[in-house]
Amino acid sequence: MISAVVVTDLGPAETRKLGLPRLAGTVLGATLGALICLLLSPSAWEVGLGVLLAMFLSHLLRLQGAAKVAGYVCGIVLFAYDDAPCSYALHRTIERMIGIALAILISIVPKLLRER
Repeated sequence: MISAVVVTDLGPAETRKLGLPRLAGTVLGATLGALICLLLSPSAWEVGLGVLLAMFLSHLLRLQGAAKVAGYVCGIVLFAYDDAPCSYALHRTIERMIGIALAILISIVPKLLRER
């Protein structure tokens, strides 16, 4: 549910437009978070670096609107990965996919109400 709130924009059209870039940011953040967990033992320093790197890579890849989602997901994976970072990252990605889908569906409601 929180995922839907995070990806919902003030304008319904903007929410629909940014759905795919935010999904790409989710995948980027989760993947980067899992890789950092596998290579390093995450501390506050690595979490900050991971969030910064996820946001920077989103910018380099020209994923408009994906940077904050990529940083957020990377940080969540690094904070709460438990013993299986890849599994945790996959679960967060699926959760975010559901949230993005719900946000897009919710953004269609005003459009449907205007047509009636």
